[in-house]
Amino acid sequence: MSKVFGSFVAVDDLDLSIKKNSFTGFLGPNGAGKSTTLKILTNLSKATSGEVFLNGINVAENPKEALHGVGTVVETPEFYDYLTPIETFRYIGEVIGMSPEAIKAQTVEILDKMKMTEWGDKRIGTFSKGMRQRIALGQALLNDPEIIILDEPTSGLDPRGTAEMRQILSTLRAGKENLTILMSSHMLHEVSDLCDRVAMINHGKLLVHDDMDKVIFDDGVRKIVVKTHGDRAEAVKRIGATAHVLSVNALDNEIRVELQGDRVTQAEFMKTLANMDIGIYSVSQSTNTLEQKYLEMIKESR
Repeated sequence: MSKVFGSFVAVDDLDLSIKKNSFTGFLGPNGAGKSTTLKILTNLSKATSGEVFLNGINVAENPKEALHGVGTVVETPEFYDYLTPIETFRYIGEVIGMSPEAIKAQTVEILDKMKMTEWGDKRIGTFSKGMRQRIALGQALLNDPEIIILDEPTSGLDPRGTAEMRQILSTLRAGKENLTILMSSHMLHEVSDLCDRVAMINHGKLLVHDDMDKVIFDDGVRKIVVKTHGDRAEAVKRIGATAHVLSVNALDNEIRVELQGDRVTQAEFMKTLANMDIGIYSVSQSTNTLEQKYLEMIKESR
């Protein structure tokens, strides 16, 4: 799929297939083509060439059927400021053909999920940006969708609003098995924490799309920092003798470990550490490896 504005190629022959029941982070610098892609996917814009499908249905040819069961928050959410969240959900529910009973039941559930129950009968015009973002996500959930498409849902939020939105998204995914989420974001640690898959684009071209672990740990090596108040020499010796450990080095008050393997291997390693009586008080990843991978791939695609 491609999108051209005059002589500018916003999306360049993008071939992206989102895995069902995944939470995919959609990454790229400003102007990479993320928002344009999401607009085409939600029928807010038309592709210059190529086709886009949701659940196997061509979005351009049959948008109503394709977007049935899809919730979206694309760009800055807009509301009628004189309406309340309850009135807004009722209006949207009627437009998409929901029954009054279903609208009422979903409204109660969504306001609870968004932690907005006490604000359900207040005018949206009085809300902060973070509160409006939560209502925007709530309206996207109104028809109990199987697919949710989000364009930078934490953009412009203060730290508290960002943390609240991240918690809502985490809880949302954990509470529903048959749910596919595609989310664009500039917050790399957010994508790393929430998503199980990642797609990166630059200049409208797809750079990578795979499981998060495979993208971050493409060489299969995980770097882990262990802090201990015990005998560091003994700790280095015992950690170095653990299965799948490639190297162990002591630096200042840290012990830096290179571990070969996947998440299961790391879990086994953590369990082994927990059973060692060597005064360990902290274990963490050494760096934001998604950020490193992102910067490497963006640099290489320039």
